[in-house]
Amino acid sequence: MRSYAGSGPYCYNHSLAMTVGAERMPSPTVLETLTGSPFGVQLIGGTLPMFDPYGWDPELGLNQAVDHLGLSCLRTSGGSPEEALARLREAAARGPVLVGPLDMGLLLYRPGTPDPGFGDHYVVVLSVDGPADGSATVLLHDPQGHPYATTSGAAFVEAWRGEKVTYIDEPFVMRTEFVREREVTVEEALRASLPGAVAWLAGRDDLPMPEGTLGGAAAVEGLAEMVARGLDPELRQLMADFVIRVGTRRLSDAADCLAHLGLTDAARVAAGQARTLGSLQEPLVTEDDDGLRGGLARLAPGYETLRRTLAAALD
Repeated sequence: MRSYAGSGPYCYNHSLAMTVGAERMPSPTVLETLTGSPFGVQLIGGTLPMFDPYGWDPELGLNQAVDHLGLSCLRTSGGSPEEALARLREAAARGPVLVGPLDMGLLLYRPGTPDPGFGDHYVVVLSVDGPADGSATVLLHDPQGHPYATTSGAAFVEAWRGEKVTYIDEPFVMRTEFVREREVTVEEALRASLPGAVAWLAGRDDLPMPEGTLGGAAAVEGLAEMVARGLDPELRQLMADFVIRVGTRRLSDAADCLAHLGLTDAARVAAGQARTLGSLQEPLVTEDDDGLRGGLARLAPGYETLRRTLAAALD
């Protein structure tokens, strides 16, 4: 096993660290593992592959990581655009604000925008300055490579509305007032998260999901069937730009954390899953769909193997 270091689409992870203070937080590797995201795969609605657990979403992941780290925060949402911007202005005057999910395609400082529905995203707002209307200036850190970006209040609110983000019930979600309720070591946080990881791998049935959604091996097998029928070009691009990259890094990070805890067998399984998933990037991009299907066939049983191995380590 060799740890990965480099860029990757960990927006909520880095935004959480920036909001709380990176010096007070564990590494992105640990943060991501605490969210539970590495421990599963889902095919949402039978058509959208994501290498995170059945029923998981970034909001659930953030809540889980915050709790395991011994923190609490105030999560607010809803209201009119004017009320939301005023709420954000007031909060940012007291300190950085974790904002999201937003529609990444409506953040106009990003190249290629506007492109509504491009993807969900999280940022850290530092200030809202100027008139109390849409002409205000929002200053923010965007963890996807845009420190100290600025945009108008009106543009920011449109992105923040998140109309195409399916896992929120209300727009204008933000988190403030982070407080440390208890001191927790990295090892304690990771160990506390492991029963949840086993539950994610087993497939939770307490979370509402769109009809046709599959999890675990069935999700991977369903994706292989989609490949056999021919992938939509937009889905192939999404998988190449985001889905495979983030899923592989999550598994790699989980392997590092499991090894840190001395759970060597589980770490080896997670690292093997990471290598198999990462190997799909080239056949996906080059449209070697036979190779892609072969890799998916190797990947599918590994999630149950990881569940069994991790569960055995906790007994």
